[in-house]
Amino acid sequence: MTSHHGTHWEDPEKASKHRWSGVMTNLSRNLSETAVRYAERPAIRMDDYLLTYAALDDAASRAASLLRDRGLRPGDRVGLMLPNVPAFAVIYYGALRAGGVVVPMNPLLKSREVEYYLGNSGAKFLLAWHDVASEAELGAKAARVQFQRVVPGEFEQLVDSFEPAVDVVGREDDDTAVILYTSGTTGKPKGAELTHGGLDQNQAVSGRTLLNIGPLDVVMGCLPLFHVFGMTVGLNLAVAGGACLTLIPRFDPRKALEVIGRDKVTIFEGVPTMYSAMLGERDRSQYDVSSLRLCVSGGAALPVEVLRGFEDALGCIVLEGYGLSETSPVASFNHPDKERKAGSIGTPIEGVEMRVVDGSGKVLLPGEVGEIEIRGPNVMKGYWGNPEATAAAMRDGWFSTGDLGRMDEDGYFYIVDRKKDLIIRGGYNVYPREVEEVLYEHPAVAEAAVIGIPHGSLGEEIGAAVELKTGAHAAPEELVTFVKERLAAYKYPRHVWVVDALPRTSTGKLLRREVMPPRLEPEPVATAAPSSNTGVRKDHRTGGGGHGLAELERVRLGQRSGPMKTAPNELGGAGLDPMEPAPGTYVFDR
Repeated sequence: MTSHHGTHWEDPEKASKHRWSGVMTNLSRNLSETAVRYAERPAIRMDDYLLTYAALDDAASRAASLLRDRGLRPGDRVGLMLPNVPAFAVIYYGALRAGGVVVPMNPLLKSREVEYYLGNSGAKFLLAWHDVASEAELGAKAARVQFQRVVPGEFEQLVDSFEPAVDVVGREDDDTAVILYTSGTTGKPKGAELTHGGLDQNQAVSGRTLLNIGPLDVVMGCLPLFHVFGMTVGLNLAVAGGACLTLIPRFDPRKALEVIGRDKVTIFEGVPTMYSAMLGERDRSQYDVSSLRLCVSGGAALPVEVLRGFEDALGCIVLEGYGLSETSPVASFNHPDKERKAGSIGTPIEGVEMRVVDGSGKVLLPGEVGEIEIRGPNVMKGYWGNPEATAAAMRDGWFSTGDLGRMDEDGYFYIVDRKKDLIIRGGYNVYPREVEEVLYEHPAVAEAAVIGIPHGSLGEEIGAAVELKTGAHAAPEELVTFVKERLAAYKYPRHVWVVDALPRTSTGKLLRREVMPPRLEPEPVATAAPSSNTGVRKDHRTGGGGHGLAELERVRLGQRSGPMKTAPNELGGAGLDPMEPAPGTYVFDR
């Protein structure tokens, strides 16, 4: 049904509502139910490491016992700071099984960021991957939180020393399952409370109407599981459908193509830079990708030329959609059984309503540009401990996305511009204010303006114009290092330049849009390699195509939803950065 008041699809089957008659909701029941149906089928794979559903369910139940032994009670928050490794799924479902609330965190966060996440959420525990343990432990100590280092081999032994927790703690549909932090314009991240019912329905509807997932499918887990897209459309959806999730801790196009052939991957989920990198791999034709039937892209705009080139070269369709951390995340999609419109974020998924409104809340006609609002069971419960921010974002049950868009006569939505000053660096979200506040801590900085600079592969790179205090001196390199030491690797500016004065209005307000970077050297771009399928070599620029950075039309899933990929791995160790290329592999600017 399409009208001037938005588009609405009812869910007659109530996809996942009260799936288990007579018992309370808990998202972890998906794992328990699947383990009964497909006990010996593969659940999680990472190269030679394999967990069947029976083994994953057993490990998660023992992890629940571990957490209970440490004092976890229903509703307590558990920080989880791991890359894409099997232990993530074990702890995630273990914490949920025990009635805990999972607080996923990017493994590349610095200690001060870790302290904020833990302190703001009131977490009682933090479990962190051994390669990032130093920063994680410092943050945990500052927040006075119990800390557990996750070391391969040792952690499995620890979990196995506990008896399985046979029971699953009952939770209501509206009980919080995950607190996912999303950057805010004030510079302080806000914790979006995602519920058991909302997350479960979002994965169920996505699996049934978009991916048509089943136990014979193999999903490639390149997207970070600590990000809402990877968590819902990757982990939760695969587990509920009985599919196998094959993990790649660190993305490399050759490795991805190799795993597609080795594991017979049927569904690939990635950000646009992954598609560009795989399309540009010169040895692509040597890999067997015939098992692929469907690809899902999110995180930033996927240029039309890359989409079409990827579909032609690999012989599968690519679906694009839209969503945010606050919407669990999927809100709209170009559905596989309907017309797919290039440049569009598609139509709302089942059970979700979307509309376009003006500044007063008046619903606009098709073709008119206004702010996109979303309503449905996928929308967050609110921002944790922040009623003011919740009230500002919610209006009569409608969530204000902060994105400007329009709807056409057929009910398809289009992103026209971003209302907020968000920078998307290769799928990771960076808010200028957060970076500026760190720059202000430098004794030589009077004022700063952080902006996004078009980049051939990443979409946008982070730049900062800095005005120094009278008589103060600071080299750009010094300022870069200063921020780099205090923020996650994907957030610090790669380009800093000192100006005499920043542009302002007559009232003294900073004119961010008039801040211009000095002339930069052209950035390298991903170019499609010759394909035996097409026989044609084409230029596929991440910022090009029908809706790249040079244009206003943008398509993305989870554009505000926290990290999707980072700058190169600055912390050492294996597989922390899902987008960091393997040695000798050029993908993105370092």
